[in-house]
Amino acid sequence: MLWWRKSKTKKPSAPTETPGDEQPENGAAVEMAYEVVASLRSDVGCVREVNEDSGRYIQPGDSSLLARKGLLAIVADGMGGHSAGEVASNLAVDVIHRAYYEAGDDARSAIESAIHEANREIYEASQRDEKLNWMGTTCVALVLKNGSALAAHVGDSRLYLIRSGQIYLMTEDHSAVMEMVKRGLISLEEARHHPDKNVILRALGSHPEVEVSVWDEAFPVREGDTFLLCSDGLYDLVEDEEIRQAVVACDPGSACESLIALAKERGGHDNITVGIISLRPKHEGEIKRVRDTRVREIEA
Repeated sequence: MLWWRKSKTKKPSAPTETPGDEQPENGAAVEMAYEVVASLRSDVGCVREVNEDSGRYIQPGDSSLLARKGLLAIVADGMGGHSAGEVASNLAVDVIHRAYYEAGDDARSAIESAIHEANREIYEASQRDEKLNWMGTTCVALVLKNGSALAAHVGDSRLYLIRSGQIYLMTEDHSAVMEMVKRGLISLEEARHHPDKNVILRALGSHPEVEVSVWDEAFPVREGDTFLLCSDGLYDLVEDEEIRQAVVACDPGSACESLIALAKERGGHDNITVGIISLRPKHEGEIKRVRDTRVREIEA
């Protein structure tokens, strides 16, 4: 088993009552029963010289493609010597984006196969160039399609759902401390401060094959739901309750900025990436569009 070292939450199988390529500007509207407002920000933090995180939010401009494939959000947190982590995370986002929209219309099969394809391409790239040996990346991906949500992940990048004023962790870290929690050796609170909290057990690119955690099935979303994807540079320094408060109080763009600022105030020892996707009632009026602060984050 490979362990990668990288710089109080409960996970329901689904919240109660079952929740659940042309790219517009950072805030975006879709012709559904709700409006989608999205923002994604990434920051190098206060210590690192290179940002090894990568993220993307994709909303197809073609209505038929949007209906068939839906929206896709991805956050990846790379690791490796030199600039290898940056290479791995960028490659993961590029490949998952392309492979998902090229695959068939079954979202679960498509996102799982896209992540496997990213793993193979990262691994093969690491074998071709010794400077990239042992590079890898975590990954979390969210699909919103026809009123339902589906997620897949590898590593310890996370997906949260904020619904009806409550926050739910919708992924389970593939980490050494989470295994200890599952075996009853330590509590979730102890895991948060454990010296091995940044040791992960799965990463894209470390082996020719990888086990991908995918939700068994999509669940219905509803107006008012907000999803937050992030790298560990956020949740290592910002409590879940603080995440909830920021999301409830602000529009997605402002919430991303305030959460990153809070992590940096507390040391910002790692890169910090936050993506927020909010499903707003249409009657709320015109959607506020928020500016993009990193070109690679939201692409046309």
